[in-house]
Order: sequence, then C-alpha cells, then structure tokens
Amino acid sequence: FFFFFFFYFFSISGRSTSLQKNKCLSSVEKIMFPNSTILGRPPFPPKPQTANHFNQLPLRVSPVLFSRQQLVESECNFRNSCFRGIPLHSLPRFPSVRSHDCTPGTSASPHVSPVPALSQGRKRRSDEHSPCDLKRQRFHSPGSRPLVLSAPSPPRGVQKSSVPSHVEVCGPVLSSGTALSPRTPKPAGCVPPLGGELHPSVIDGPLPPVKDKLSQQIMELFQVCQQQADDLEKKELCRAQLQREIQRLFPQSRVYLAGSSLNGFGSRSSDADLCLVVQEGSVNQKTDAVYILGLVQQLFYRLSYIERPQLIRAKVPILKFRDKVSGVEFDLNVNNVVGIRNTFLLRTYAYIEKRVRPIILVIKKWARHHGINDASRGTLSSYSLVLLVLHYLQTLPEPVIPCLQKAYPESFNPSMDIHLVPNGPRDIPPYTSKNDSTLGDLLLGFLKYYSTVFNWEKSMISVREAKALPRPNYKDWKNKYICVEEPFERSNTARAVHEKMKFDTIKAEFMESWQLLQAKKDLNFILPVRATIQKR
Repeated sequence: FFFFFFFYFFSISGRSTSLQKNKCLSSVEKIMFPNSTILGRPPFPPKPQTANHFNQLPLRVSPVLFSRQQLVESECNFRNSCFRGIPLHSLPRFPSVRSHDCTPGTSASPHVSPVPALSQGRKRRSDEHSPCDLKRQRFHSPGSRPLVLSAPSPPRGVQKSSVPSHVEVCGPVLSSGTALSPRTPKPAGCVPPLGGELHPSVIDGPLPPVKDKLSQQIMELFQVCQQQADDLEKKELCRAQLQREIQRLFPQSRVYLAGSSLNGFGSRSSDADLCLVVQEGSVNQKTDAVYILGLVQQLFYRLSYIERPQLIRAKVPILKFRDKVSGVEFDLNVNNVVGIRNTFLLRTYAYIEKRVRPIILVIKKWARHHGINDASRGTLSSYSLVLLVLHYLQTLPEPVIPCLQKAYPESFNPSMDIHLVPNGPRDIPPYTSKNDSTLGDLLLGFLKYYSTVFNWEKSMISVREAKALPRPNYKDWKNKYICVEEPFERSNTARAVHEKMKFDTIKAEFMESWQLLQAKKDLNFILPVRATIQKR
C-alpha cells in the first residue's frame, strides 16, 4: 500500500512540474518568437521582390560568401535593372547578358507567350508562363548546352558569307577567348584569335626587313622582350581563379584581361590590367567603384596567394596587388569597359602591319629608360605613348597603318555590346602599305616628328581621325601641355602631364635622342640594349 501511495504521489508531482515548465517555455517562446508557426500564429507575410531593388547589406557587415550551388541557382528570376541612382550600400546582383542578346540553342529571337495573371497562393500550371522563364533558361548547368550569341555585322569590304552566323561562348570571352563550333570556318583576318592557334600569316609571315644595324638591334630587342605565351598563360590562370573568388561576392560578375597583356604590345615584365564588370551600364567611379573594390580588397586579404592588395583612389580607382605564384603585378578596376574596347582596337593595329609591334615595344622601353613613361609621376602613360606612335604611323606621306575606325566603323562601334567586342575585328585583313621604311627609319622619324614637326601648343593627337586636330576648348583640354584623344571616349589620355617642368623634360628627351640617333645610328646611344634585355 505504501509503495503504491508513494508512486502515485511522485507521478502527480512530476506531471505538475512538467506542466509548469511547459507553460513557462510557452510564455518565453511567445515573447521571443511571436510570429512562429509552431505557436499557432501566421508567419511573416512574404516581402514582395521586384527587379529594381536589391537586398540591403550594411556597410560594416562583411560580405556573405556564396556556395557553388547558390551561385548556380542565384538570380534566376531577377530581371535586368538600371543601376543609375541606386546607392551601393547593398550587395547587388547583376545579370551577365541581357535577355534580348541571346537565347538557348538559337540565334533567332525567342517567342514569348502572353503572360496570364497568376493567382497567389497556388502553383503555376504547366501552360502558364512566367516573365522570368527566359532568365531561367539562360542559366545552365555545367553539362548543358552553351549560349549562342549573334555575331556582329561584318566590316565593309568583307563578304557576309565569310562571317559565321553564330558564335558559341563559354565563360568570359574577352580573356579566355572565343570558342568556335566545329562547323565554323577559321577567321581570315590579321588578328590572331584568342585562346586558339595563331593565324598562319602571323606565325609564318616574314619579319620586318632588317637592312641596317639599327633595325637589327630593334628586332633583337623585340624578339627577346616581347610577351611569351607562357607569360600570358600565367596571367590568364590567375584571372580565372580570381573570377571564381569574386563571384562568391557578385555571382554574375566577370573579370576580363585587358591592356598590354592582350593588345599585342606587352613585354615579359608588363603588369596585367583586369576589369571587373558587374553590370552592363556605367558605375559611379567615385563612390560605387570604390565601395566594390573595398569589398574585393577584404576578400583578397583572405587569399594566401594574393599579396599587398592596395586600393588607389584615382579618377578610375584601382586595386593593386601581386600574385605570389606568378609574381605578376595586377591592377583591377570596376566597369571601365572602355579599356576593353581600346584593347581590341590596339590589338588590331598591332597585327595589321608587321612593323607596328617591334617599333612600339622599343619606344616604350626607350621612354621607360628615360623616365618619361609613368603617369603617376606626371609623365606619359603607356597608353598615351602607344597612341603617339600610331598617330605618327598614320600621318606619314605613305601611311604604314590605316585608320581602322574610319575603314571599319562597324567593327569598332562604341555602342557594341561588350561581349561582342572581341569578335568585331576578327575578319579585318592585313594592311599592305606602300611605305617600305625600315624599323630604324621609323624610329628616327618618330623622334624627329615630335621634336620638330608636331605643334604641341595648338594640336591634338587623334588616332580616330588619323590626323592632328585643333585643340578643343573643353575642361580636359584647357591648360594641358599634351593632348591625346582617347579613340572611344574622346577624353585626354595625357592629362597626367600637368606640370611645365615635366613637359619640358619630355620634349628634351625627344630632341636629344633624335640628335644622338641621327648622328650615331646605334640604339645603344639612347637605350642600352644588353641591359634592357637582362631586365626584359
């Protein structure tokens, strides 16, 4: 009897204690989770999502890193949006290709059925179509069929039949090259395709004539110092790896290789320029680009193979860093797509005539040796220096090179979609010049032209027009000592030369080198060949 009594007493007290604990927990849960579904209350109403709004991310919160599955599935239902006017205090997600640019498996325009009104709270029937169906189709798994993009219009003078009807693109076409289908004929132009074998005219074609000692020295220096295939491969491997890392922050972004690494004028010691494209429109370089590069800089601090990421706030802000594996210095910008356009313009000039690359590489080495090839120190940038040489070659009585933007305007259209830019000049044929000057003659003529002929005070250099133009009366051109027109944006690429002392130094180096070379006909008197080869 006592045994049953105690058993009944303890069971009753245990139940009461359990009930009291459950009541306390229930009250606490009601306070902490007032809208929890397990408490019998409706959940939070879903927030409406639109194509023109982004998820908020405070500035002081470190960015979220996405998994590979999230990268594949992210942004399938987001429309393209205009980024203008939206501050980058949130982490945006940008589409890579506009909906009208491509369709899966065909170059024809897709047929979109009318969109019926969808009832809320139920699944869409199989015969109903969402406005985001096309976006779902354009994101494919690694094993699905690649995208097919429409090819640009052929340049004047090229038959339409020689241009393939479509180009299959896998990955960032600007840096890793354009992948052609097996049925696509190989391009017949002078520019070697990216990611593929060089055109026979580039490999087997005759080198520039070497008839004198000066020309022989120029060719020797060029052959040793020009960028090699393994140099470009190292840069491309780093670009591809960095793109994978940055896509954890911006899933639809792309990283493109640009500048001298790709335009044909690079040397073995050239730095690499990278362009991070996060959207198809422009980005405010003073605020948004700095914010994005700040996020990327924090990401790079965690990467063991990246050294010294440094954010430089310039007119076009850049993130400078070094790849420990290859030893290459990189400059990363955000959405400076004009750099991609002029990369392929200069690449066409580099391969359209066999004397262009040797003469430009030697002039860049000469300018670097004399301290007039550093925009950060108030002298000429490499880009401005290349434009100076191209302008000289265009304006000779018998031009060495043509004006590409006049002869092939469709191939270098400033409004061309950025993913089509590499294919623009693919069918431009080599240029046959009547000018038979040797490399030594051209180097002497270049130095003489800017020492005694060109009017620095009244003229502006224009490769776009292939002539010297009167200086415009705009802000970028007033009180500037050197005016060099950017072929696409038409801004002044030599605005860094803003001190008279630096300008006088540049003119003095041109004059002194011309007089020495004219008298000695030996490159060593203005540029030590052996020491330059050792530095490369």
